[in-house]
Amino acid sequence: MVHTTHPGNIGAAARAMKNMGLSQLYLVAPKHYPSSEAAFRAASALDVLDGAVVVDTFEEAIAGCALVVGSSARERRIPWPLLDSRRACEQAYQEAKRTHVALVFGREDRGLTNEELQQCQLHVNIPASEEYSSLNVAMAIQVLAYEIRMAHLSSQLPADPMHGWDVPMAPADDLERLFVHMEEALSEMGFLNAAAPKQAMARLRRMFQRTRLDQMEVNILRGMFTIAQQWVRKARAVDDRNT
Repeated sequence: MVHTTHPGNIGAAARAMKNMGLSQLYLVAPKHYPSSEAAFRAASALDVLDGAVVVDTFEEAIAGCALVVGSSARERRIPWPLLDSRRACEQAYQEAKRTHVALVFGREDRGLTNEELQQCQLHVNIPASEEYSSLNVAMAIQVLAYEIRMAHLSSQLPADPMHGWDVPMAPADDLERLFVHMEEALSEMGFLNAAAPKQAMARLRRMFQRTRLDQMEVNILRGMFTIAQQWVRKARAVDDRNT
C-alpha cells in the first residue's frame, strides 16, 4: 500500500488479507501508522497488521520481487500489459510458487503514479461499472485477495460439484418411477389437465432433472405424493358417502 492516507484502510486491508490467507503487508510511507483506527478496523487480523513492514519508498517495497502487479482504473497513453483481476491473480499465484510477487495499491485519491506503474511488469484492472470504476483501496485489496485465494483453491477443489455428497444420486429407473408416481398423484389431485397433461409434466421433469435428485430426495418426494394421494382418496370417499 503506497502513501495510504486513512489508517482505517490499512486495518481493513489487513483483515481482507487474513480472510484470504495472505500475511505479508508492506506500507510505503503511510500518513498515519501505527493507529488505533487501523487496529480497530483490522479486527482479528492484528497479527497481519502488527507484522506490516513500513518502508520509505516504493523501490524498497518491491525490492526482490520478480513480478510487480500494479492496480489501476485509469487507461494509459502508452499501452502496458493489462489483465483483469482474475487472470492477473492466477498468473501472480503461479509465479509466487517460484519467486517473490508484489500486488501494489496506490493512494486513496489518485492511485499509483505513472512512474510507479512503469516499475510494474503487469497492470491489473478490476472490471467495475464504467459509470464509477474507482474502488476504495481496501475493497480493491479484498477483490484481489479473493482472486488469489480462488487461484489457490482451484487446484484443490474437485471438478465434480457433487463430490462427497452424503447420499448417492438417484439412478434413471428410480427417477422414471418418481415421474410416473408424480403424474398419477397430480392427476388425482386435479392439478394436471387430463386432456393435455404432457406439457406440464415435461416441464416438471425438466425441473427435477436439472436439480440432480439423490436417492433420499426421491424417496421423500414419493412419500409426499403417497400421503397426498391418501388424503385425496379419503376426501373422495367422504364425498361419495354424502351424496
